[in-house]
Amino acid sequence: MAEHYKPVKYKQWELTLEERFQEVYEPLSNREAVLEANRCLYCHDAPCMVACPTHIDIPTFIKKISTENTKGSARTILQANLLGATCSRVCPVQELCEGACVLHDEEKPIMIGRLQRYAMDYAAEKNLKFFHPQKPNGYKVAVIGTGPAGLSCAGELAKLGFDVTCFEKKPMAGGLDTYGIVVFREPVEVSLAEVKMIQDMGVKIKTNTAVGVDVTMEELLEGYDAVFIGAGLGNVPDMSIPGEDLPGVVDGLEFIEETKIKKLDQIHFGNRVCVIGAGNTGIDCATIARRLGSERVTIIYRRSEAEMPAYHFEYQFAMGEGVSFMFLTQPIEVVGNGKVEGVKCVRMDLGEPDQSGRRIPVPVKDSEFIVPCDMLVKAIGQKKHTDMYAALAKVGVKTTHNGYIAVDFNTNRTDNPKIFAGGDCIRSKGEASTVAAVQDGKIAAAAIHHQILGTRSPNEKHIEPVLSPVK
Repeated sequence: MAEHYKPVKYKQWELTLEERFQEVYEPLSNREAVLEANRCLYCHDAPCMVACPTHIDIPTFIKKISTENTKGSARTILQANLLGATCSRVCPVQELCEGACVLHDEEKPIMIGRLQRYAMDYAAEKNLKFFHPQKPNGYKVAVIGTGPAGLSCAGELAKLGFDVTCFEKKPMAGGLDTYGIVVFREPVEVSLAEVKMIQDMGVKIKTNTAVGVDVTMEELLEGYDAVFIGAGLGNVPDMSIPGEDLPGVVDGLEFIEETKIKKLDQIHFGNRVCVIGAGNTGIDCATIARRLGSERVTIIYRRSEAEMPAYHFEYQFAMGEGVSFMFLTQPIEVVGNGKVEGVKCVRMDLGEPDQSGRRIPVPVKDSEFIVPCDMLVKAIGQKKHTDMYAALAKVGVKTTHNGYIAVDFNTNRTDNPKIFAGGDCIRSKGEASTVAAVQDGKIAAAAIHHQILGTRSPNEKHIEPVLSPVK
């Protein structure tokens, strides 16, 4: 299996802070890319293409690299996935395209992710533009949120001639790609370049504009022919344990965000850091702390290694960085006198499986102990936008039993026929990822196009538009 990251070895602490946070892989050279592309068997009904949620024509884009038609390769990628540059860096390729490669069992799979990055970097370096504003079709769509789902939906609609306006509450667009992906996986410039590409297609983006505060859902429904919600999820929830409000307890997503918007030498970190939660966010927080200079970083997780949500390659990466793990351990109190000095934990056993199929952790009696630390990072998931969901309920949008926006997954349409949704806010089942969110946006854009213009596939006859454009 292809290595995803290169760990920081102890001898590499001689590197400057900036060098530690450079992208973990250098880009492939032209020679390396062509040699790797020529390893591809260009399979018919390629399993890698099936495994890609956005169904990029992987054999074709690799073939074009092998013939040094890198511009054509980039076009092939972007036709299927407008956020190809981000996905080439953050996709769990071992679980998707590379994991499905037919060479996987015999030798190393094709480095699909790195070849995709090669093509995307070439397009960025040459400032290639593949999409331009189209002839307006007279219809307007509002997009809430500019994460991967929102940008994907906006871009696909712009290609079809829709007048699209995105509403983003943060100062910069890009959502999780801009703020929530650790900088040595994706520099902020990559995400912002994708935002600019979408804007160059004619999409308008209003930042510092929160739906429900600066504009209401009712105003959007009145002023636009359709609304797409790609609002993602919120901050990390509280652990609901004593001492959680002590200085030194930080939100994991905010900790990651600091690497994207601050100078690295301005980021506060502890010498002994405990990270609560063993998902990919927890892994990112732990590795950030190590690369900033924390002497000891421990990830605490209440279940076992087998149940941890993080990908296995992320787990291996963290261990290579010197991160330690405490499994079957549940925090019950943050201790300290005016600041974090440790976290009191209890040992856990695993009981019967819950609805997710994972075994329920059960406390072991009289097993409390304290883990010393001077910083505690919460990485236990994300809150749902309950206030927004309450506002959506007033316009006929329902939620699932576990609090996500309910949609028809064939169209990503909600119970309100004018409202569609995608990304983490609908991910009540399946894997939440950037590439899945991109596909959600594509599905919704196609459904909006069909619903408003009545346009079907080329093999079906055109039907009359079902709506009149909002004036």
